[in-house]
Amino acid sequence: METQLWREMLDPYRLAVDELVVKFTHVKQEYQDARIYSPIESVTGRVKRISSILDKAHRKGVDIEKIEDKIEDIAGVRIICQFVEDIDTVVDIIRRRSDMIVKHEKDYITKSKKSGYRSYHVIVFYTVQTIKGPKNLEVEIQIRTLAMDFWATIEHSLQYKYKENMPEELRERLLSASDAVGKLDEEMGSVRDEIMDAQNTNRRRAKVVTDILNNIENLYHIANEREVTKIQNEFFDIYKRNDMELLNRFNKQLDVLSETYNAQSIQSLAGNFMDI
Repeated sequence: METQLWREMLDPYRLAVDELVVKFTHVKQEYQDARIYSPIESVTGRVKRISSILDKAHRKGVDIEKIEDKIEDIAGVRIICQFVEDIDTVVDIIRRRSDMIVKHEKDYITKSKKSGYRSYHVIVFYTVQTIKGPKNLEVEIQIRTLAMDFWATIEHSLQYKYKENMPEELRERLLSASDAVGKLDEEMGSVRDEIMDAQNTNRRRAKVVTDILNNIENLYHIANEREVTKIQNEFFDIYKRNDMELLNRFNKQLDVLSETYNAQSIQSLAGNFMDI
């Protein structure tokens, strides 16, 4: 296949990856905006290199003309979760979406691969719009925990280095590390509620602090500078105490003060306009 034809073939897959990364990142943002724990920690994507596609086609005995029909992971999206329990939530999100159709699923978590690889794969049909019209193609979505992803990244690098000739001792050590990953995820799952509560608390605190600082910045434009400096110093004193109740109370008081100053500013502008 000529270089130009490879580019034409792969461009829609790049478009699919770009779109899906944006869409799943937006799902994460929606959870955060609603102040709800997000099952999605991060999202990345890639299109297989031509050399990797050819290697896989050779291993599977796929004719070059049938690559798109026989190889499901030309386009890949990887969704990372903090906890194993989050993976089921993400899979359910994918199943319920109307912009993609699940072809099939592969559960390598309940039963890992012989190498020790753990992940959950969902193959979906996804349609992109190109200058030649819509194109329906397959995308592999991998869902795994942070710990699983770390192990898989190391294992992939070693497989790339050794191909089919990885030393047996190294294989055994990878298997042992995979078992450790499973135990780590299990242990983290046992304190999941505590971790989620801590993260949600930090997220709420960050939101309140941002609101306060935005209000203070706005006040600099409409209020007396000495008074705003006093307010800012009061905020710093409360911030150091690490007391959410005090921060929330201060934020509400600042909202009222800002509204008062804004109303006075509008009245002043209106008065100046009438004098013209």
